[in-house]
Amino acid sequence: MYIRVTVTANAKKETLAVAGENHFKISVKEKAARNMANNRIREIFARHFKVPIGKVRIISGYHSPVKLLAIG
Repeated sequence: MYIRVTVTANAKKETLAVAGENHFKISVKEKAARNMANNRIREIFARHFKVPIGKVRIISGYHSPVKLLAIG
């Protein structure tokens, strides 16, 4: 399953909201430096979809606030 994600890094609190079919908006407390925000995004989506973290991959958007994730 492919999911489009719009990310806000370095936020005050973490949120996960559905913005449409297969589109989420997420805020994470981690900074975008040293891949910390990307790792936290993978953790949150693994917990949300109840899959191991290894099943959540970032397909595109490593350095962008708009990412494409593959789950499963």
